[in-house]
Amino acid sequence: MHHSMKLPVSPIVDKMFSRYSNFCVSKVESAALNRAYSVCANRSYSGVELDHLHQEKKCRLFLSSMGRNKCQRRSLSSQFSPEIAPHPPMVLKFLSESSPVLFAQENLVLLHDLTCLPWWATIISSTIILRTAVTLPLAVYQNHVLARYENILQEMPAIVKELKAETAYAVKKFQWTEKQARVVYNRSLRKQLKKLIIRDNCHPAKASLLVWVQIPMWICLSASLRNLVYMLPQHSVGAEINFVQLTKEGLLWFSDLTLPDSTFILPLIFGMTNLAVVEIVSLSKVKTPGKLQKFITNIFRVLTIGMTAIATQVPSCLTVYWVTSSFYGLVQNIVLMSPRVKKFFRIPETPSQLKHPYRHIYKRLREKVDKLFTFGTQVSKEK
Repeated sequence: MHHSMKLPVSPIVDKMFSRYSNFCVSKVESAALNRAYSVCANRSYSGVELDHLHQEKKCRLFLSSMGRNKCQRRSLSSQFSPEIAPHPPMVLKFLSESSPVLFAQENLVLLHDLTCLPWWATIISSTIILRTAVTLPLAVYQNHVLARYENILQEMPAIVKELKAETAYAVKKFQWTEKQARVVYNRSLRKQLKKLIIRDNCHPAKASLLVWVQIPMWICLSASLRNLVYMLPQHSVGAEINFVQLTKEGLLWFSDLTLPDSTFILPLIFGMTNLAVVEIVSLSKVKTPGKLQKFITNIFRVLTIGMTAIATQVPSCLTVYWVTSSFYGLVQNIVLMSPRVKKFFRIPETPSQLKHPYRHIYKRLREKVDKLFTFGTQVSKEK
């Protein structure tokens, strides 16, 4: 029977082993580490995180070059190691590896590196830049389309009156039945409306362009920030450096952007901002809202509550982006209500346009608060 026995390693072999490891590491890691250290050179770090990254990279590259793939990877530190799902859902995996998300992720890192801003300021500034360059022009275009469409609807009563007279004459002359007359009338009415829409280039579907651009942009930026937190789609030195920076470059009570806001302040701000957007849009209407409009408004209120609950569980960097985007949307809606701003952007005047929109919103808000107060008083008296 042969017994396996461990041979002692001589100092000469150990020295050669050490030189070979240093040689393998220096050739492979130089480019990545030089970039990482150059990015962080101007930042106030203690050096502990970067030392962990340096040592970890050496260990991993050396073990892979020697063929020891069964060795366990050392974590950065128990303080900085994120919880990475071993098998993420296919939808999230596909989203994190998609080209738009990777493009957004690369540009976020590029903006962060070029401006030397902390990550909280990078997220806020990139959100403002994107919304100003993309969604603001689309919001102005949406107002143009809706205003022109509302104005052509003012021409329809005269057209309807004329079509009714022509249909009545045709019924007497050609002995049409009521069904035939209705079909011809509806076809002629749609044709006339289509001519007006083509004349003023104001198809209602064009007003939805803002939604079809804003929602995918919001998803891509959210997914790119998630990639930065969980070091996706590929685990590399650059990804680790970005992760460590996110743990240090927060603000005030959310100093670690990789963790959820334990105080729930950011999620509450996010929820209140979105509710303010929904209520301001509802209060700005001149006509009394119908059942469908009330139903849609209630759906948005429920969605806002659900998104607020989700915001309590996601990393703070995502919540910072969501709060910034929602606050920008709130300011955008308020500003675009002003008659002066509409005149500046050459948005056509409409019959429903308010001369003093802010007074109207304030008046409607007071009426709503008074109703709630009266209802609360009645309930307390009944008890």
